[in-house]
Amino acid sequence: MRSVLGTLGPLAVTLSLVGAVAACSATGSDDAGGTTAPSASLASSSMPTSSGSGDTTGGQVPVGPSEPRPARGSVEVVRTLEHDPRLFTQGLQVVGDQIYESTGQYGGSQVQRRPLAGGPPTVSVPMAGNEFGEGLAVTPDTLWTLTWTNGIAHNRDPQTLEVRSEVPYAGEGWGLCHDGARLIMSNGSDELTFRDPVTFEPTGTVSVTSGGTPVDQINELECADGTVLANVWMTDEVIRIDPATGAVTAIYDASALEQPRPASREAVLNGIAALPGSENVLLTGKLWTSLYEVRLIG
Repeated sequence: MRSVLGTLGPLAVTLSLVGAVAACSATGSDDAGGTTAPSASLASSSMPTSSGSGDTTGGQVPVGPSEPRPARGSVEVVRTLEHDPRLFTQGLQVVGDQIYESTGQYGGSQVQRRPLAGGPPTVSVPMAGNEFGEGLAVTPDTLWTLTWTNGIAHNRDPQTLEVRSEVPYAGEGWGLCHDGARLIMSNGSDELTFRDPVTFEPTGTVSVTSGGTPVDQINELECADGTVLANVWMTDEVIRIDPATGAVTAIYDASALEQPRPASREAVLNGIAALPGSENVLLTGKLWTSLYEVRLIG
């Protein structure tokens, strides 16, 4: 997920205007200093969301009373790698010795491939200025990338990263992964959609629950060993999902990573990539300076 403003919508704007009027009334001033601050805050997307299961950075994924109830675990850092702090990370995947990463923000979204060992991108392709990039998934033949609100998936050449074709889809695009047989996509709700890896056509859905309680704002996805790892937007937690039932089987606390966090309120955990030949995964976040190879504990 994207910019916090997109989720707040008209309510946030209304509240900001009310705040501006109140500030003017309290100071008796009608100058720019009394009226522009709320707009500046919204424009920088610095306000946290007030809806969903994770209210602010560091919030917890809910666990309901029904069985199966997920265990809560943690992450253990194995090593730390460099990450470009300019990247507004949306999707992350490791294929062989290469990292694929997609980023967001209007006018700044891109998809790139770079060596896992470090160094600058081997290939980097910008998205259109009106596209807010989201998750990605690499299949044997295709690199699929999502857009947030354009309702368009890009079928890209996995080597050149150039768009070969576009496929429309309904609703928002958030996270995407490939389990070897199908694509699995999130849209910011508690629902995951299964899609054909060649045509991108939907083939089914499943609702994600934690102890029987729906878990919404599911964001970046990683298919790993028959399960789905996902981060929940505006939390510091990674969940493991059984795609057959939608049940959350484990919740991992990653709040110790990237401390202190970058100043932006949008510098949240976002980016999960399984490491081939290992049970470890890479975790990072939007605007983070590091990628963390971690072991999931619990």
